[in-house]
Amino acid sequence: MGTLRDFVTKLHTGTNRDYLARMVDDKVHCMLKAKEYEADYWDGDRRYGYGGYRYMPGRWKPVAQAMIDAYGLKPGARILDVGCGKAYLLYELAQLGMDVHGFDISRHGLADAKEEIRDTLFLHRAQDAYPFKDGEFDLVISITTLHNLELFDLKAALREIERVGINKYVCVESYRNELEQFNLQCWALTCESFFSQREWEWIFDQFGYTGDFEFIYFE
Repeated sequence: MGTLRDFVTKLHTGTNRDYLARMVDDKVHCMLKAKEYEADYWDGDRRYGYGGYRYMPGRWKPVAQAMIDAYGLKPGARILDVGCGKAYLLYELAQLGMDVHGFDISRHGLADAKEEIRDTLFLHRAQDAYPFKDGEFDLVISITTLHNLELFDLKAALREIERVGINKYVCVESYRNELEQFNLQCWALTCESFFSQREWEWIFDQFGYTGDFEFIYFE
């Protein structure tokens, strides 16, 4: 197993959340709408997801630079983002000289990616076989996507990430105690795999994933 990283936690903890309000706000309806992963999820009411996900210049640049530094990536290094959404992190990586590629299941998300990289993105599911050769990418990343898969699909996705990447990094939602477990269950709209940190580490080992990882918590 790889190294515990700290690339995106600062961005995650910078957002305030009312956990109980979400739990009692017709949550089943909101979950079903969010799991469409289209306009309502990205740019609709906050009860359905992001509540308006816009490009903010520089927001993802420190994360991009931290990844480049951590993995010693040189200009032209090939990076794949599994579940890239609107691909704002990939855009920042491209601005720093990386050769970026990504896919997502959201047509709305991909359509709203920055025009400069849109032709390197495509529609695809994380659990389906990737159209790439073994070890084709210097780095494969997946941020807040894999916990949205059921266990059997999670296994397939982790094995594909392992196969096509030289370096690998995934970030998933998790919890360390009962309070964080409760908050996650209140807040999550699309999560299918609710696992503690220890369980995630066991899963990585059982499914043969050797890359790095990060957990975001709902404190």
